[in-house]
Amino acid sequence: MAIYHFKTSKYYNALGLYEPVLHVQDGDTIATTTLDCHGRDASDRQVAPSGNPLTGPFYVDGAEPRDTLAVRLDRLWPNRRIGRSSTVISPNVVDSGYVTEMPSRKRKLAEWELDLERGIVTLVKPETKLGRLVLPLSPMVGCFGVAPPEGQSISSATSGVYGGNMDYRGFVAGVTVYFPVFAPGGLFFIGDGHAVQGEGEIVGTGIEVSFDMQFTIHLIKDKKINWPRAENEEYILTVGNARPLDQAVQHATTEMVRSLQEDYGLDACAAHILLGQCVEYEVGNVFDPAYTMVCKLKKKWLTHGTSDHPILL
Repeated sequence: MAIYHFKTSKYYNALGLYEPVLHVQDGDTIATTTLDCHGRDASDRQVAPSGNPLTGPFYVDGAEPRDTLAVRLDRLWPNRRIGRSSTVISPNVVDSGYVTEMPSRKRKLAEWELDLERGIVTLVKPETKLGRLVLPLSPMVGCFGVAPPEGQSISSATSGVYGGNMDYRGFVAGVTVYFPVFAPGGLFFIGDGHAVQGEGEIVGTGIEVSFDMQFTIHLIKDKKINWPRAENEEYILTVGNARPLDQAVQHATTEMVRSLQEDYGLDACAAHILLGQCVEYEVGNVFDPAYTMVCKLKKKWLTHGTSDHPILL
C-alpha cells in the first residue's frame, strides 16, 4: 500500500474517459491539492478555467464495471487564507413572487478570511448589518466521483449515479464514500473544496477555497451498487442525484433499502419497517442542474440484527 504525493497542472471541468494522471492499487493513499471552483490555486492565482476544475482522474488497477470504489477522505484542509462565496439565494429556492424583490445575482462575491490556526472564517467583504460574522471552519468536498456510464463526459457542474457535484456538507474528513465503477480503472476525480457551506448550497457556492487533501482508495471486487453510498462513525448513507427533488429522494431511499438487504441481511419487510421509523434525510444541493438528497440511518439500529460490521467493508 503506497502513498503518492501527487502534483498536477492539468485539470478537467468534466468527469469522463480522460487519460489517467496516476495509476494506483487497492489500498493506496494519495496526497494532493485541488483548486477552488473558480480555478484558483493556493496562491490565489487563476490556473484553470472556472467551473469546478477537478484533480484526476486516478486509475485504480483492476477496477472494472460492476465493481465498487471505496474512497476514504483522510484529510481535507484549506491551503490559503482567502475564500469567496456568492451572496444571493438562488431563485428556485424561494417563492416565485419574491424573486423580483431579490438583490441582483451579479453582485460581487463575498470575501472571507480563514484563520487556519484557530479554525474559523470571518466575513471581510461586504460590510453588512451582521457585523463581524465568524463561523467555525468545516472543510468538505463539493465535487468528486468516477467516470460516468456509457463513455459519457459530464460537466462537473452537475451530478448523477457516478457522483459529481453533490455539495453535501457531510462529505468531510473521516467519511468513506462508495462509487459504482462504470469504466476500467474507475477514473476517480476530486475537487471543489468548501471551507464552510450551509445545507443545500442555496446561494450556489460554499466558501470556496483551494485544498490540501489526502484520501485512500479501496477496490471492492464484484460488488455492484447503483448510487453512491457512504458511511461515517455514526451513520450509513445513500445518495440520490436528480431533478425534481422527489426523484432524488426516491433514488436515495431505494439505494438504502438495497443496502440494508445486501449488506446487513435484512429482508424487505424488516428494511421497510426500520426505515419507516428511523430514517433521516439531508439536502445536499438544490442549486445545480441535478439536486442531491442523502438518506441516512444510524448504525446503532443495525447492531441488533445479523450484522454489526461497517457497510461493504
